[in-house]
Amino acid sequence: MFEGVFNFDKSIAIIFSSIIVYLFLVIAIRLFGKKEIAQLSIADLVFILLISNAVQNAMVANDSSLTGGLIAASSLFLINMIFKFVTYKSKKVSELVEGDPVMLIHEGNVIEENLKKQRITMDELEASVREHGVKDISAVNLAVLEVDGNISILSDSYKHKTTKRRKAHRIIKKEI
Repeated sequence: MFEGVFNFDKSIAIIFSSIIVYLFLVIAIRLFGKKEIAQLSIADLVFILLISNAVQNAMVANDSSLTGGLIAASSLFLINMIFKFVTYKSKKVSELVEGDPVMLIHEGNVIEENLKKQRITMDELEASVREHGVKDISAVNLAVLEVDGNISILSDSYKHKTTKRRKAHRIIKKEI
């Protein structure tokens, strides 16, 4: 019945290729940096679209059939689900993949070394402080680059409170 539609060897090759491409992209995005994920520009969006088009052939080779596409998509959904489960269950894997939050400001003092490591300019940091309704960096109690690329700002004199629901809290390491 499925003889002409389903080829087991091709299907295994598509599954394997899809998993390899997925893992490659996760590693590449991790190396790309946290900041970039939260602040996608138009150029970043175009880049992502072009990457997806470029790796499509690596996943399905010359099989542009509906079955080949569905097998590749199913493989990606499955590996993503497994990946999320493993990062949820294992703190070490989660830290390896997502990294740790990084302190940028502590009690009004900018931690320059962490700004350099995360490739964040002073202008970007000041803009983030203003976006949170704080006039000056010296009024910031704590600024943290979160694992999702957003910068959280805590201040006694905040004017705009931003909240975000999270799965769990992590310990923030002060890197000096």
